[in-house]
Amino acid sequence: MPWTPALIPPQAGHRAIVTGATSGIGYEAALALAGAGAEIVIAARDLAKAGATEAAIRRVHPAARIESRALDTARLASVRAFASAWAAEGRPIDILLLNAGIAAVPRREETEDGFERQLATNYLGHFALTGLLLPTLRQQSGTRVVAVASIAHRSGTIAFDDLHLRRAYGPQSAYRQTKLAMLMFALELDRRLRAVGSPVRSVAAHPGVAATAIARRGDRAGRLAERIGAGLLGLVGQSAARGALPLLYAATAPEAEGGHYYGPDGLWEVRGQVGPATIAPHAADPAAAARLWALSETLTDVTYPL
Repeated sequence: MPWTPALIPPQAGHRAIVTGATSGIGYEAALALAGAGAEIVIAARDLAKAGATEAAIRRVHPAARIESRALDTARLASVRAFASAWAAEGRPIDILLLNAGIAAVPRREETEDGFERQLATNYLGHFALTGLLLPTLRQQSGTRVVAVASIAHRSGTIAFDDLHLRRAYGPQSAYRQTKLAMLMFALELDRRLRAVGSPVRSVAAHPGVAATAIARRGDRAGRLAERIGAGLLGLVGQSAARGALPLLYAATAPEAEGGHYYGPDGLWEVRGQVGPATIAPHAADPAAAARLWALSETLTDVTYPL
């Protein structure tokens, strides 16, 4: 039978932090988790949007336990402030859903940390956040770190000699690099968790082609693809709510396995029911993942306690 949000196990007593939850698949995931009884933390750059998201979720689920916190994954100072405040409160995390992202920024931008903006927002900020929050993850088999990747990872490459693309920037290639990095990170994190006997699972997921605003800052090709995707949604892609299903499955389904990747099961994984997703061979290379991990620790100055 198709997997639906009705199959989410009861989440009462569980706590989920969702990045990028103010719109798109992040919002749909937070909405479904709240409906299942989870306590939701919306980690967002724009607290006004986060407040509106809280209100929207409460209109559907009046008894939802939900709060907003400032987090800009493009800024290491913001990531550290979020993690420090969280650690000081000693509240365990059951689901860490790493969803925030931007796509196809037209011209190369550099963050205050000297990172290419898409890489900082989509990957390096999440790498740092996970490492800093790792001690607060509840140590049980149901605890999940879910990294949102993309079918775009298949044509992505990690530019180890020019990670921030200072010599050769392309809006689409920069995005593909970040989604490949997220998938490699998820797989490598699971390997490291298993190596130390941790019960926490690291799982990856992708939404297929879903109607979201990820390319709102995108180049002409990115914006055109988004408009075409919206216009042909019934034929080609799927709604944000359906796009969120693989994320929810990865975050809650008892049968979702650590070190695995889930997405739509239809043609080219663009749309469909939740199922195992294809991992490109270069994304499954442990040596490349270990190299990326070491470089990420150096860049973020975050060392994982594993």
